[in-house]
Amino acid sequence: MKRRASTLHFLTLTRIKHVLYMLVLYKCFVIDDWGFEMVATTTAHDQQTRKRLLEAAAELFVERGYNHVTVRDICRDAGANVAAVNYYFRDKLGLYQEVLTEIIESMNEGFKSAHDQKPGVPAEERFSHYVRTLMSHAMRNGRECRTGKLMAREMADPSPAFDLIIEKAIRPNSARVAALVTELTGLPPGDPRVGICVGCIQTQINGFTGPVAARMVPGGHFTAEIIDFIARQIVEYSLAGMRAIARQTDRPSSQARMEQSDSA
Repeated sequence: MKRRASTLHFLTLTRIKHVLYMLVLYKCFVIDDWGFEMVATTTAHDQQTRKRLLEAAAELFVERGYNHVTVRDICRDAGANVAAVNYYFRDKLGLYQEVLTEIIESMNEGFKSAHDQKPGVPAEERFSHYVRTLMSHAMRNGRECRTGKLMAREMADPSPAFDLIIEKAIRPNSARVAALVTELTGLPPGDPRVGICVGCIQTQINGFTGPVAARMVPGGHFTAEIIDFIARQIVEYSLAGMRAIARQTDRPSSQARMEQSDSA
């Protein structure tokens, strides 16, 4: 009996050692369910693997969209173990959120430049600067850039992480544009027409930086002169529209404002 118990003990220890060895060797398992976590030092190999996964995932997400890419696809293109995504990012959504962090940073960089004006500049000049700068940022990168293409994917087929883009980039920028519209029109901040104006402005910018507009331009290339011309038209059209709206006397009813507030 003692010999049998000793043998079982030896086999158990051997198996545990083997499992731990495999964990350290491949470094690709999450073992929270066992009640503890493996602490691994970050090595140059770890960093390279993580970088390859992010790069491969970004390319695949841009090409196919989040819902049409598998973890196996990503690991194959990255030359990584199929369990590496779980180790470095927990799951595919965690990896996608990391990719979106780069996209959001690029978007916010464009928004920051578009709103970067010295104090005391008239509202119309600030609005013109916003439109011109944002369009230049988008068109300079083009639809072929990662940010533009991935955003187009999200608009057409939103992923579970779409709210992250809304909350971290789109909503904050919309609030700044709404403040500018309020200043230009004299409408109160809570007036639903302010939000409609913001939507119209952004829709024009997005429309003219999209793939259809690019194919309508001779040669399919936006020159600096073309970008400036389109931006000027958007500015003049938007300002005229906002002035007309500000002159309207038939403001939305309080009930309509409440309904819009509830839906938001």
